[in-house]
Amino acid sequence: MSEEKSRKPANTAFKQQRLKAWQPLLTPKTVLPTLFVAGIIFAPLGGLFLYESDTVNEVVIDYTNCINGNASAAVLDSSLYSYKFTAEGTGQMYAPTYRYVANTVAGEAGVCAIRFTVPIELQTPIFLYYRLTNFYQNHRKYVKSLSYNQLHGDIITQADAGSSCSPVSTDPTGKIYYPCGLIANSMFNDTFDVTFVNPPGSSSSLPMDFSEKGIAWPADKKRLASTAMNPDQLAPPPNWQKKYPNGYTAENIFQPQDDEHFQVWMRTSWYPTFRKLYSALREGTLQAGTYEVNVTLNYNITAYGGTKSIVLTGTSFLGDRNPFMGLAWIVMGCVCTLLGVVFLGWHFFKPRKLGDHDRLSWQQNSGSGP
Repeated sequence: MSEEKSRKPANTAFKQQRLKAWQPLLTPKTVLPTLFVAGIIFAPLGGLFLYESDTVNEVVIDYTNCINGNASAAVLDSSLYSYKFTAEGTGQMYAPTYRYVANTVAGEAGVCAIRFTVPIELQTPIFLYYRLTNFYQNHRKYVKSLSYNQLHGDIITQADAGSSCSPVSTDPTGKIYYPCGLIANSMFNDTFDVTFVNPPGSSSSLPMDFSEKGIAWPADKKRLASTAMNPDQLAPPPNWQKKYPNGYTAENIFQPQDDEHFQVWMRTSWYPTFRKLYSALREGTLQAGTYEVNVTLNYNITAYGGTKSIVLTGTSFLGDRNPFMGLAWIVMGCVCTLLGVVFLGWHFFKPRKLGDHDRLSWQQNSGSGP
């Protein structure tokens, strides 16, 4: 007769839940000091983080409506820009201006010339970002619309592109878009050139050496490779047609591992308002004076009600200006301290004996019954 099958777990410490364990006993003597220590640590650190954030110099200028302007310089409303400089005695601050310079070539983008003043000398590194609002890069369909295999250099079929990159997968002739997907097709393509207007000792403007290299994460660059597919099988995405008007050839095909702007764009943001690094000034200083940023207006942001801005910023040991982390730590420290005070007062005025049997549920109900 065979042994009767049993679903009883084996008699081991793990399966019978007899492993040694430790569970903290929450008593006033342990909870109250923990809350006060957390408050003492969090609040000062939050103050330090907030102070460091406030030491970062920053210029933010919204140029969304520049394309609707004219060749005459227009002074920006105070709601469209912000100056944050830490040094005292920065002198007279002037509102930035911009003017629209139309392109004489039909169909080509115009230029927005943004002029602003830097009242003090800024130490490098200085970073130039573009900032977009109302752009939901975290939308599920948007985030999923790309082919990792294609970006890794692998050969993919039309069916692969259709399943990964819909609705931007193939062109009307059946060629696979390279790179395919909504993320690549919507890549930001305004360009920025920074010049120092009439620096001391010179009668002409001086181009600033903002480098577009080293702006992407090394890990992003390592994941990308040239495609193994024949250029005849590929087509530029719809919004890239101006960059590749004659399509791809063996000598002129997109190389994702070399395009750091593409790598920065493909790292999608969690929030609808975000900034992405465009270039950096890593040597020398940014002298006090007037600067002009010439923006080639390729990117249509008004179609969905968004805005676009330039951000020129320095850095601290915590990164660029970001008061949120400091405020969050201060709030957490204050909450811990407040809870400590409340619980201390409760324990002082209404103490409770540890392990009091009168608090047991059957003791509370012992007076009731038939």
